[in-house]
Amino acid sequence: MAEKAAPSLDLTLSILRAAAEETRLRILALLTEGELSVSDLTDILGQSQPRISRHLKLLVEAGLVERHREGAWAFFRLTDRGAGLRILRPMLDNLDRSDPQLLEDRTRLETVRAQRSQAAQAFFSRLAPEWDRLRSLHAPEAVVEASVLEALGSKPIRNLVDLGTGTGRMLQLLAPRASRTVGLDASHAMLSVARANLEKAGVSRIELRQGDIYAPPFPRDTFDLVVIHQVLHYLDDPARAIREAARLVAPGGRILVVDFAPHNLEFLREAQAHRRLGFAPEQVASWLDEAGLDCTLTREIAPSKKGAEQLIVSLWLGQDRRVATDWPLAETDKEVA
Repeated sequence: MAEKAAPSLDLTLSILRAAAEETRLRILALLTEGELSVSDLTDILGQSQPRISRHLKLLVEAGLVERHREGAWAFFRLTDRGAGLRILRPMLDNLDRSDPQLLEDRTRLETVRAQRSQAAQAFFSRLAPEWDRLRSLHAPEAVVEASVLEALGSKPIRNLVDLGTGTGRMLQLLAPRASRTVGLDASHAMLSVARANLEKAGVSRIELRQGDIYAPPFPRDTFDLVVIHQVLHYLDDPARAIREAARLVAPGGRILVVDFAPHNLEFLREAQAHRRLGFAPEQVASWLDEAGLDCTLTREIAPSKKGAEQLIVSLWLGQDRRVATDWPLAETDKEVA
């Protein structure tokens, strides 16, 4: 890979000017802890929404911060690419974390996160009884997750996206192995649960996006691992979801699908909005094949308890047929002009 060009004098000056203001520097320091909304920042910094928005606008224009929508909300995170990252990170890493102002900001951040966690868990607790019943019908989550890690093996992960991330559990499991980790979900409420869970687990620098699995808002060939975990059975058109997921896979990349084998538990249609009662191994394999991937692994995980009501968890791993050397230069390796 070609060596990255050093940032120009003008670009360096514009980045330093954008950061060289007390409130903006405090915002940047807070964003090292993870993405935050305008509302979060107004609560933490004790400043008005218009003032915080003006500061954020300058940081976005300077290429130091990225903005994304989540319904009526906007979330902000530090850039993870380009000259802004290369200049900004060393400066933030060398800030004195014992500074009284920064300590106070982090204390307020913890308060905001605690409030957010309480709201998210209140939502989750309303769903928990039904989810607990579902989990009781299949193998323990720890067994399934161990199988996921085994299926993926030791191959490095550069860019990972979890489509239909739900509570964010796959992000927690796989983020330590990935350079960039993104979670997508259509539900703002579920993203709030995922965000709270990730913060509680101490997992930072994860991007959470609201979007449609049938039209994921990412460029083609972006990710070398796409995960679709316990999502297909909710969909009217799971084959289309796999085709859209395949569009995101970089040359040589992979798709991991985790779902249920065929079953006859009709109560799941009404109790938990399941549209499909599981999938045969050859069915998902054929969808992967039609999307341009070879199904290199299928695996079934039987429940630990036998009974009339039980679910078998299935794993499929699809491999993109293009060779990895066809992969264009990743966004994280590009300079921002």
